[in-house]
Amino acid sequence: MRILLLGGTKDSINIIKFIKKNYDAYILTTTTTEYGAKLAKEGGSDDIIARPLPKDELIEIITKNHYDILIDATHPFAEHITQTSASIAKELKLTYFRFERPAINLENIDTSHVHYVNSFVEAGELIACRFNQKNVLHFAGANTMEDVLKNASVETFYPRILKVESSLEKCKSLGINPTHIIPMTGAANVEENMELIEKYNAGVIITKESGKIGGVIDKIEAANAKNIEVIMIQRPEIKNINKKDMISNTDELDVKLKNFLKKIDRI
Repeated sequence: MRILLLGGTKDSINIIKFIKKNYDAYILTTTTTEYGAKLAKEGGSDDIIARPLPKDELIEIITKNHYDILIDATHPFAEHITQTSASIAKELKLTYFRFERPAINLENIDTSHVHYVNSFVEAGELIACRFNQKNVLHFAGANTMEDVLKNASVETFYPRILKVESSLEKCKSLGINPTHIIPMTGAANVEENMELIEKYNAGVIITKESGKIGGVIDKIEAANAKNIEVIMIQRPEIKNINKKDMISNTDELDVKLKNFLKKIDRI
């Protein structure tokens, strides 16, 4: 099998490892950052492309290199690439799977400090309206900072980001104080989040609803322990995706790949 994997997430690394362990497959992984590409290569991907790819270039890669399967394992908030990948698969009549990270179950979690919004612009508006005197820990990635700062003050803004050139340049262009930048080395646990809250005297955490693997519960529990607020951006609803193409774990992926191979054998 020749597989084109749209990656850049922890989920995509797990998918690479699973496929390489259980199947005879060649995998090309695309990511938007060098860091994501490095992790994909370490995970076992045969080749990598470390930059955003427009639709026409993705189509060219697929058709010229005769890929059999397109797997979208991008972030739950990467709405545009998911819609693009689904449309490409439909156009090329290509086998397609969308790995959708399971949503978190907060039934047994105290969510009294959680404020739900639908976008990062709304998050900034809420901060400006209700929490404008509080220091803000931004745990939602460098690409979302600009929307928050359309309304929130940069003076009280502390982003936790990967210290890569592109992210640091975004901080600089937005006027973020270099001493406010928190280097990210992976998802933090409850204790580490509590330490950051104390260190930066934070009153608000911004996070995406990015599932258990994104450390959302640890952020909420740290906020509860320190009696501060959490602004959670809810996942966008991805339209035009056939539910039969959705998977949420490697067991479901295994079934899909086996069915694909059976189909090929019958041809």
